Amino acid sequence: MAPSVTGVLTTPADSPNVRRAGRYRPWRSPADQPRYARPALLAVTALAALLFFWRIDQASFHGFYANAARSGSESWKAFVFGSFDPASTITLDKLPGFVWPQALSARIFGFHAWSVALPQAVEGVLAVLVLYKAVRQWAGANAALLACGLFALTPVVAGLFRTSVEDPAFTLLLICAAEAAQRAATTGRLRTLLAAGIWVGLAFQTKMLEAWAVLPALALVYLLAAPAPLRRRLAHLAVAGAVMLAVSASWIALVTLTPAKDRPYVDGTTDNSAYSMVVGYNFLNRFSSVGVDASDTGSIQAVRGGGGGGGSRHGLGGTSASAGAAGTGGAAGTGSGAGSGAASAQALAARAAVLGGGGGSDGGWGKMFGSAVASQTGWLYPLAALSLVFGILWRGRRPRTDRLRAGYLMWGTWLAVFFLAFSAGSVGGHTYYMGVIATALAATSGAGLVAMWRAYRAGGRGAVVLPVAVAATAAWAAWLAHPFPTFRPWAVPLSVAAAAVAAALLAVGRVPRLARPRLAAVGVAAGLLAVVVTPAAWAVSVLGGGSGGGMASMMGSVGPTARGGGLAAAFGGGAQREGRHGFGGGFGSGGGSGFGSGGGYAAFGGGRHGTGRTGAAGGGGGGAFDGFTGSTTLTASQQRLFDYVSAHDGGASYLMATSSWSTASPFILATGKEVMPMGGFTGAVPSPTLARFRQLVSTHQLRFVLLGGGMGGGGVGAAAGQSQGGGAVQSWVRQACAVVPPAAYGGTAAASSTAPDLGAFGGGLGGGFSRGASAQSLYLCGGDA
Repeated sequence: MAPSVTGVLTTPADSPNVRRAGRYRPWRSPADQPRYARPALLAVTALAALLFFWRIDQASFHGFYANAARSGSESWKAFVFGSFDPASTITLDKLPGFVWPQALSARIFGFHAWSVALPQAVEGVLAVLVLYKAVRQWAGANAALLACGLFALTPVVAGLFRTSVEDPAFTLLLICAAEAAQRAATTGRLRTLLAAGIWVGLAFQTKMLEAWAVLPALALVYLLAAPAPLRRRLAHLAVAGAVMLAVSASWIALVTLTPAKDRPYVDGTTDNSAYSMVVGYNFLNRFSSVGVDASDTGSIQAVRGGGGGGGSRHGLGGTSASAGAAGTGGAAGTGSGAGSGAASAQALAARAAVLGGGGGSDGGWGKMFGSAVASQTGWLYPLAALSLVFGILWRGRRPRTDRLRAGYLMWGTWLAVFFLAFSAGSVGGHTYYMGVIATALAATSGAGLVAMWRAYRAGGRGAVVLPVAVAATAAWAAWLAHPFPTFRPWAVPLSVAAAAVAAALLAVGRVPRLARPRLAAVGVAAGLLAVVVTPAAWAVSVLGGGSGGGMASMMGSVGPTARGGGLAAAFGGGAQREGRHGFGGGFGSGGGSGFGSGGGYAAFGGGRHGTGRTGAAGGGGGGAFDGFTGSTTLTASQQRLFDYVSAHDGGASYLMATSSWSTASPFILATGKEVMPMGGFTGAVPSPTLARFRQLVSTHQLRFVLLGGGMGGGGVGAAAGQSQGGGAVQSWVRQACAVVPPAAYGGTAAASSTAPDLGAFGGGLGGGFSRGASAQSLYLCGGDA
């Protein structure tokens, strides 16, 4: 029979929260918590703050999203609609909720790398504190402290809250929703459940339909555990669901009800619909690998390769790969030319994965156990699994309202739903998606460790669960770390040794004549060390120092998967093994030329604000994918072009138009000027139409157009069949406008490019990677300069 775990909690979770007599001190624990609880929480929070805030002035920010932060800091219209550019011609391809804190920070402090990263670091600290509250009221202070420590020391969390993407705010908001739902399940109060619904609705503004994946978990905990009749529980859930739906749909309703002429075009769509962007482009497209078809939703489908056959259809397969094979660096390449056809095809797959597609390189159904994801997120898989199984088993005969069992069911359902969704859908190497997985793993593991310790002390068959969980978790950590033998090589031996010590001491602790409380306590401490030391070694690498130390990548990965820029995390594990392709280079032969010129690979994934690094072969770094990593300063050639256009714009509304977002990005980030990107993120969005573009030229609102180079340009709109899209616009520009001699703005005919060569990628992503597009040309439309 399973041991009784009555009194598992150090203190009753439902004790009144009465402060100790006397003046309040923030380091003094409330009366219902152990004396060490508040000081320990402050220590964990300080550690988390150190990981999140350390050198955030050098944190990588996402060049595509950062444009919206810069634009929102310049224009309130761009802020509300989440516009990519200050003139609000087109939105991001996401809902803008996550960008709003960044834009406000940039408006207050100025646009810098640290001001964009600041809100995410704050969100991380708040996430630790709210997680403590959520787990404490469920499983007690000790479990909450363990959960917060495990959460902060999970590698993906250390990287996540240094990254200017959607998931920091998303993770925080869902933790807030879980905390409110647990309180509602305890009290049965509708208003508390409504708060959970509002938090989920706000989370929808950051990651759209993914926020609704938490609903089964929240509904389950309230339905099972709330102290109210069934009919009232169902009614409360219905009302909370309606509130959640209203908050979720608020931005979509705003865009839908605003006339198209008064708002930016909705990126990711062919019909300028927020619904198409949310449901088709950002949801259904991600499940193309399991047969979901989004062709009738009005979304751009080129963004998702989705595994197997989808790639060829949307330019991610044969055509693009063969183009890469035919060239060895692009027709007008600035690379070293060392990439073979196979390397070019592999590079294309990597790029497709990072953009959010490429199901074939996404790891498929096993991606959650692959090295790329599990090494960032999954160190606690064995411990969390055993915690859930035995936590529920040991509470099996408790009353319906049993809080511990309800909590295990909530966090277990949370984990199962997100795990299944990420396994079936495309995550495209975005390790920062895994913040919600890390949250559930930490919460269940913290509660499970406390329950296992109590079961151990109670004796019987349950006593063996704790040492088994420690040994299994240490063994799993050794397996995850083995592809990276030179990264923190002391961590795995220390973990294995600590696990052996823990097993020995815990075994001795169950022998009546040898049992000593202190020996058992030391055994538990050794077991905790065995569990946490390896992921902690990866997480603290964001502080720098040692082999592989350094900043987190743009995709949120830390440790060896972040070295060389983090692109290796796009794969199921093989490509990121040390020495396979050489860190700091690329995927081209010689490790120096795979992406564009020299050190482009390093510059793309997390080079210091687009400065890049010099590759082992080929000309210097800093060029490749400048627009994607983001930079707050222009290069010398970009500055000369900017000065020329500014001096000759004739008072036009737009400084210039560009054939891709990544070509526009450096100018927007550095100056905040109104540069018009064409084609959206994929290059296949029909914005602007030819009629609209000609109107802007004829009314002298636009004079200059920069064609060529960048991502998402070259044949914009053509792959989507949009005859009035950017492809038609570019054709018209070449025919109707005059080329500005490069010498006029300090350039030369042979070296007029301000963006990297993407020729090796062929035509992928619906023409977004245009072969030979690196040589840029500036056009003057509608008059002499």
